[in-house]
Amino acid sequence: MIVLSKIEGWGNRHHPAIFDIARIILGLFLLLKGYAFLQNLPYLERMLSDQKLSNLSPGAIGFIMFYVIFVHMTGGTLIMLGISTRIASILQLPIIIAAIFVINIFKSPLSTELWYSIACGILLLLFVMIGSGPFSLDNYLNKSKMSK
Repeated sequence: MIVLSKIEGWGNRHHPAIFDIARIILGLFLLLKGYAFLQNLPYLERMLSDQKLSNLSPGAIGFIMFYVIFVHMTGGTLIMLGISTRIASILQLPIIIAAIFVINIFKSPLSTELWYSIACGILLLLFVMIGSGPFSLDNYLNKSKMSK
């Protein structure tokens, strides 16, 4: 617990405003990606079932689809607004890691999806460490609670 407190304290002290802009853009990107998956469920299902790593049942594929869409949309919204950014980023990481190492790694190295996934993964790891920052709803709510 002490280590987490130290990481949180360091993240709160070292947070340039450009990270807040990157956090908002990342959250919006994840939200829109979740919405795109929701609008094109057969594409997501085909992408998951084409991976011949294991024989997943239709129920397991359905659960993974629900998890990906739900976490992208809710997590993207939370990251964009700056509420519980660390938790939302941690929940996004398994999806992004799977996108990098399971889905996109076998495509061309020039695949834009791979590079988007890598950039998202790096930013998510960054926001796990530094948190939401000064331009966030979390910070605003903490300041208003402290002033009362």
